[in-house]
Amino acid sequence: MAVNPIGKEISSWENKLEAQSANDFERIYDALEKQTMIRLNQSSKQEWFRMVDTLLFHSHAYLQGSALQKEARERLIAQGRIFLPEINSIEDMQSLSIEQSSYISTQEMAKGRLYAMAQGGAAGTGGVLLLGTDFPLQVIMNLRLVQLIAMGFGREIRRPIEMMLSLKVFQAATLPRRMQWNAWQSLLTETRSASDYMYQGNDELVDDKWLHEPIKQAVKSLLILKVRKKVVQGIPLLGIAAGAAWNYRLAKRVGEFSLRYYQKRCLL
Repeated sequence: MAVNPIGKEISSWENKLEAQSANDFERIYDALEKQTMIRLNQSSKQEWFRMVDTLLFHSHAYLQGSALQKEARERLIAQGRIFLPEINSIEDMQSLSIEQSSYISTQEMAKGRLYAMAQGGAAGTGGVLLLGTDFPLQVIMNLRLVQLIAMGFGREIRRPIEMMLSLKVFQAATLPRRMQWNAWQSLLTETRSASDYMYQGNDELVDDKWLHEPIKQAVKSLLILKVRKKVVQGIPLLGIAAGAAWNYRLAKRVGEFSLRYYQKRCLL
C-alpha cells in the first residue's frame, strides 16, 4: 500500500520537532525565567493570564465578524470550487483531497508571510506608535492565518470546538521550537478525544511557557530603538530589516505548524 507523500512529510517534520532541544543558553534562560515566575504573586499572575486569554477569545470573535474575514471565507470557497464545483460552504471543503486543501492553505501562508514582513518593516522604522502596536498586530495577523488554514481544510471555526482548537494551535505554534513537541502531543490527544461540537478540554491558553514570545518581542523593540538612529539616506534600514525578518520568521513558524496540524487531522 502506497504511503501518502504528505504523511511522509508530516512524519519527517514530527521527527525534527521531537529532536529539537534547548542549547546551553536557552537552558539557563529557562531556569532563570522559572525562578522569576515562582517569585511573582500567583494570584496576580493568574489574573493577567486570564486577561490575555480573554483578549485572544475576543480577537477571534472580532476576526470572524470582520469584513476582511468574510471576504477571505468567500475567496476560499471560490478556490475550493476550482477543484470541486459543488462546494458551497467551508465545511464542504472537507470533500477536497489533502493535497488540494494543502495547496489552498499554502497560498494563504505565502500571503501571511508577506503581510507579516511588511508590517514588521513598518514597525522597524522605530516609530513609537508602530512599535507599540507591533505585537498586538502580530497576534491578530497570525491568529487570522491559523483560521484561514483551518478553513482551507474545511474546518468551520465559528463552531465552538473548532474555535477552541484553532486557538490551541495558535498558542502551540507561537511557543519556542524546543517546547512545541509536548504541545503538539497534547494537541493531538485533545483532537482525538474532542466531541463533534462543544469543546470539553482545558480552555486556558496562556501560561508561563507562552511568555517567551512577548519577552522576545520586547527585546526586538529595544533592538529597533537602539539601531533606528543608524540611517542610510534618512532610512533606518537596520531597524526595517530586523523588524521584517523577525515578523516573517514568526509567521512562517505559525503557518507551518498550523498546516501540519490540519494535515494530520485529515490523515487521522
